[in-house]
Amino acid sequence: CKKKMKRRNFILNSALFSASIGIPLSLKSQELFHRSNVISENFAIQLYSVRDSMKKNPKATLKELASYGYKYIEGYEGDQGLFWGMSNTDFKKYLDDLGLKMIASHCGETEKLESFNKKCAQSSEIGIDYLICPGLGRGDLGLETFKNHADTFNKCGEIAKKNGLRFAYHNHEYSFKNRKGIYLQDVLMNNTDPALVDFEMDIYWVVVAGEDPLKWFDKHPGRFTHCHVKDLIERETKNRRGDLFESCTLGKGSIDFQKIISYGAKKGLHTFIVEQEAYRGTNPMEAAKDNVTYMKNLKI
Repeated sequence: CKKKMKRRNFILNSALFSASIGIPLSLKSQELFHRSNVISENFAIQLYSVRDSMKKNPKATLKELASYGYKYIEGYEGDQGLFWGMSNTDFKKYLDDLGLKMIASHCGETEKLESFNKKCAQSSEIGIDYLICPGLGRGDLGLETFKNHADTFNKCGEIAKKNGLRFAYHNHEYSFKNRKGIYLQDVLMNNTDPALVDFEMDIYWVVVAGEDPLKWFDKHPGRFTHCHVKDLIERETKNRRGDLFESCTLGKGSIDFQKIISYGAKKGLHTFIVEQEAYRGTNPMEAAKDNVTYMKNLKI
């Protein structure tokens, strides 16, 4: 009886502590990001948006992002690794001190399963919910190649699950190429196990590909759990890649995010991540700050 009372008191005290800081201890990102119809502070920033600053001084950059009002981040794997030259636990401690949580990270070379398993273990240890394949490259865009990618994703999903987290794939525009009447994105989604593999919709790249994000939410309900909120502007001249478009500060482009994310939220979308790749003379950190204001005015 005393053991039961101690257990009950522990649970009660944990719940009270959680309420006092506003974030339940046990919540995963899908619960954190779906508590009301107002996004409020429940959005993240993909650190690639401020990649130059991160390379120069990751700690100072993270501190500044926290001062803008970001509570959550999505990482990426650069030259300094997933944890920016720190151990996973030291990295988490630094984020904790800033009031930040890394909910997910893009992760390179996911096809190297032994290495991926190690990254999963390290990420799970510090409470990261997702590791995400950031892309497959614009090389071989054949149906058979994408079936092989789907097989690899299932294996990654199994490894992630064993380590207590989830695996997902982030699309670019090439995923929406049509081969013999079949979309490559469909090959990935139809040949992966929903219990093991989720998808992060980069809304910008869906639009660039000439596709309707709402159609894809309808086509695969429950599969797109994350999204990149990245706006699109047309250019008068081609950029370095030869494109007449690029990403811009949120609200200054042509994408109707209010319509898209509110619809997506009804189809399983629960995590919203700011990303901006190009700036057209705008300072990346200033753009990151401006994007906070835009996100806080969105509703789901």
